[in-house]
Amino acid sequence: MQFGIERLALVALLATWSASAAELSPVGRWKTFDDDTGAQAGVIEITVSHDELVGRIVEMIPGPGDPADPVCGKCAGPEKNQRVLGMTILKGLKHDGDIWEGGTILDPRTGNIYSSELRVDDSGKKLLVRGYLGISLLGRTQTWLRDE
Repeated sequence: MQFGIERLALVALLATWSASAAELSPVGRWKTFDDDTGAQAGVIEITVSHDELVGRIVEMIPGPGDPADPVCGKCAGPEKNQRVLGMTILKGLKHDGDIWEGGTILDPRTGNIYSSELRVDDSGKKLLVRGYLGISLLGRTQTWLRDE
């Protein structure tokens, strides 16, 4: 009987560790917020493809006066005049310790593409997303919240 209890305790410990490790992953759905108003702007779904993070817009909440189904008129390349809903805006982020870096983030409002890095905070409920030009010091960080 003793062996059974120890085994059960080990299984419980591994399940807890696995669940907490998953919470610290950026994979999942994240709420984004308008920088000016603080209102929720949408939801980004982050997945892993070929060992890199990819994030696409899966929900949009238009602000007053915004079109219900906008296109990226200021974007260049294949995103030019494409629907923003469903658009991939995070690309190429690779895992390095507790940070994902080396990728890009597209701002569909301006069409600008920035270097990007992100990390999940210790609670697993906040994603710190940094976009910058040149060096990371010359940028800004947004906080996205896990969509539970």
